[in-house]
Amino acid sequence: MARRAATLPLYASAAADVLSIDATAGRKPRPMAVAPAAAPREDDAAGVSTQRIVDAITNAIVERRLMPGTKLAETQIGDIFRVSRTVVRQALNRLSRDGLVRLEPARGAFVAQPSSEEARQVFEARALIEAGLIKALCARITPAQVSELRQHLHDEQQAVARTDVPGRTRLLADFHVVLARMLGNEVLAQQLAELLARSSLVALMMQSSHSAEHSHAEHVAIVDALDKRDARAAVRLMESHLTHVERNLRLNPRAHDLAQVLRP
Repeated sequence: MARRAATLPLYASAAADVLSIDATAGRKPRPMAVAPAAAPREDDAAGVSTQRIVDAITNAIVERRLMPGTKLAETQIGDIFRVSRTVVRQALNRLSRDGLVRLEPARGAFVAQPSSEEARQVFEARALIEAGLIKALCARITPAQVSELRQHLHDEQQAVARTDVPGRTRLLADFHVVLARMLGNEVLAQQLAELLARSSLVALMMQSSHSAEHSHAEHVAIVDALDKRDARAAVRLMESHLTHVERNLRLNPRAHDLAQVLRP
């Protein structure tokens, strides 16, 4: 059995601050109604609220604002989103099925803490999916899609340059989902988004000095290969990119020889 990683020391209020940001982000003034609208069905409203909570927690994980081991208190989340604990539990159950939340009897919900073996499996799954994805996309990508990717790369570069850690983390992850959506396969895009969220949890616990600049440079090379319709190069570059990211995680901290450790 894999040894559980130590829980990171975070307070529940910190999780509340993170989620409250997502709960209020992007809200626009409500337009004035010109005619009375039918009240939404209760189950529809609950479904929308559940999705908002799922999206908020997932975004906070991907952007590395919500750390592994953080307790997700049902009452606090309910207060943040102004929903019942039943709706909160529905959201936490969905996140648990996606591997992003761990539910413990009599203790509650916590942001998951992936083991080293799970981390390897996540990156193996990504490599299998993304190699096929990039090969298929190379055969059908359009000039307009290449332009869209170039704009995404520009946004990545800007976020990296201004040391916008949440922004660059989100953009570097979104790059892979954008590729999937360009195939027109939303199921594939959603599965990849879930794997990327789990990759972010792995990176939070095990990341080393792998630089955002390096990831961005590898994304540029991948888009260059797509632009040239060079499927072999695109697949090789994607596989190399994922390998570099995984290698920069401390999946197996090496126990150095004592003389090597203590030598001046």
